[in-house]
Amino acid sequence: MATNRSAGSLRGYTTPLQKAAAAVGAVFLLVGILGFIPGITTNYDTMTFASHHSNALLLGIFAVSILHNLVHLAFGVAGLLMARTFGGARAYLIGGGVIYLVLWLYGLLVDRHSPANFVPVNMADNWLHLALAVGMIGLGVLLSRNVTAHRTARGTPPNVT
Repeated sequence: MATNRSAGSLRGYTTPLQKAAAAVGAVFLLVGILGFIPGITTNYDTMTFASHHSNALLLGIFAVSILHNLVHLAFGVAGLLMARTFGGARAYLIGGGVIYLVLWLYGLLVDRHSPANFVPVNMADNWLHLALAVGMIGLGVLLSRNVTAHRTARGTPPNVT
């Protein structure tokens, strides 16, 4: 008997919120891996561990370093793990969105050529961080509202683990 595997790796994630968190986590994991692939990351030979001196650019656009790539990998793994529960998925999307909002502000305030720019970030990163913040917080809030309202209307507790 054939098994239905059409949902692929998202099969274990039951709610749209969990699926969204898992998808975001998978994208971060992919971005972290791509950051270590020469050609996809231009100026790969100039990549440093963590500083504004790294001239490596993911897709020729986004400034990356070894630390930056490792953070993407960790953020991706965290998303996949936290997406296993409703509460974890919500915390990942909203909390991660807040982290990216802080990173956006950091990118706006820190001089790109300053030693304080240890991540490193450039203008493309800044706008991507803002889009990620809005998108993640939006997904976390909107996709958890419907489940919370539905469960409250049925008389079951809104805190789904």
